[in-house]
Amino acid sequence: MDKRHYEKFANGSVKDIEDEIPFEVPEGWSWCRLPELCSIPITDGTHKTPTYSDKENGIPFLSSKDVTSGKIDWSKIKYITKDLHEELYKRIAPQKNDILLAKNGTTGVGAIVEDNSIFDIYVTLAVIRPILKVINPKYLLYVINSQFCKNQFNEHLTGIGVPNLHLVDINKTFIIVPPLTEQKLIVEEIEKIFAQIDLLEQNKTDLQTAIKQAKSKILDLAIHGKLVPQDPNDEPASVLLEKIRADRTVARACGSAKKGEIKRDKNDSYIYKSTTDNYHYEKLNGKDVCIEDELPFSIPNNWHWCRLGEIGTWQSGTTPNRKNSTFYDKGTIPWLLTGDLNDGYITNIPNKITELAYESTSLKLNPIDSICIAMYGATIGKLGILTFPSTTNQACCVCSNYNGVEKLFLFYFLMNHKEHFIQQGFGGAQPNISKEKIIGTLIPLPPLSEQKRIVVKIEELFSLLDSMQSEIS
Repeated sequence: MDKRHYEKFANGSVKDIEDEIPFEVPEGWSWCRLPELCSIPITDGTHKTPTYSDKENGIPFLSSKDVTSGKIDWSKIKYITKDLHEELYKRIAPQKNDILLAKNGTTGVGAIVEDNSIFDIYVTLAVIRPILKVINPKYLLYVINSQFCKNQFNEHLTGIGVPNLHLVDINKTFIIVPPLTEQKLIVEEIEKIFAQIDLLEQNKTDLQTAIKQAKSKILDLAIHGKLVPQDPNDEPASVLLEKIRADRTVARACGSAKKGEIKRDKNDSYIYKSTTDNYHYEKLNGKDVCIEDELPFSIPNNWHWCRLGEIGTWQSGTTPNRKNSTFYDKGTIPWLLTGDLNDGYITNIPNKITELAYESTSLKLNPIDSICIAMYGATIGKLGILTFPSTTNQACCVCSNYNGVEKLFLFYFLMNHKEHFIQQGFGGAQPNISKEKIIGTLIPLPPLSEQKRIVVKIEELFSLLDSMQSEIS
């Protein structure tokens, strides 16, 4: 018996297509061309440029961009006038169980019409109307969206830039057809698998959210003094800050007197806890101001409140005149913009300025390990740590020469404080937090030894969470 495959045409001619058949199929299954499964000729939408309308007065009008996800996306559709709809609907009226196939752009993607909603289509979509007694619409949809059909479509794509799939080529598509009862079983199994995939994707999203929340909680515990145990043998942070202030006083005096003989500048600002009422006060411009109500939470006894301005040198940069090409052409000095900040170590700064730009402006070259924070716009609170010296523009504030604080403790404090900075930035035409707001920010400072233990614990926990993140991805 001849088991070769033949194709019979409308004019009665027969062609041997054995060499075109992709592979053997089980007994009871068969091959056919796509049009054999359709109750009407495969047709595309209007070729005319439509007259658009608003949503309230118009009729939904779909194009290929509305089916690229494999489902009809009604969220960004356009609308046409009712008069045009009446004309187009006479030509082709999409109905439930039709398959809309993208012919242009993201070609070869199908989406099923799930109800009897009234809409029209553009030329970029073709309508495939299955014969329900022969083919299960969902089965046909899954076959059309399979890589098997995708490969067939790709063989016929034309056009430069935007791919096009023509009706004549769609009509050539081979479809494998099992018995109708088996089609139904295949659809059920596919949908079970898709449901499991959707559940896994949701779990993946939930886990990613949980990891993000866990990191936030870790930082919160660290800043509140609850991540690692306190050690009573640690030198209190108040003593450390007192030493820093004394060293600054000595520096101001240029070494002209011994440390114990130097008087503190009357304009020095620092926080202390009164032994009389146990409240916190700030020595500000020679006056003592109670700031107890300003403190956001309680801290361990050997910690101490201070402001960011006390623990480092903070400065912002500038933008050399953009019109002066000599400031930029063949520049070799890194010039960091807030878009370069990555909430980690900065290893690449694409923009460079020249020595002339550096010498002609107020720019400062910030040293390695300086911590940078964005002050303006959508990037407020974004961070970065320099791995090589760099200048910055005016939207970036940099802390260098920090004393009494571990680099990564300060970095993680600023990361934990990001939402607060964002809230502070609201209120103007362009959100910004300014250098003054940054240096005036209160920071709970642990003893230096505890800062190191906190950083080790954060890094350890973050590493575990990052490994989980990698596994999820």
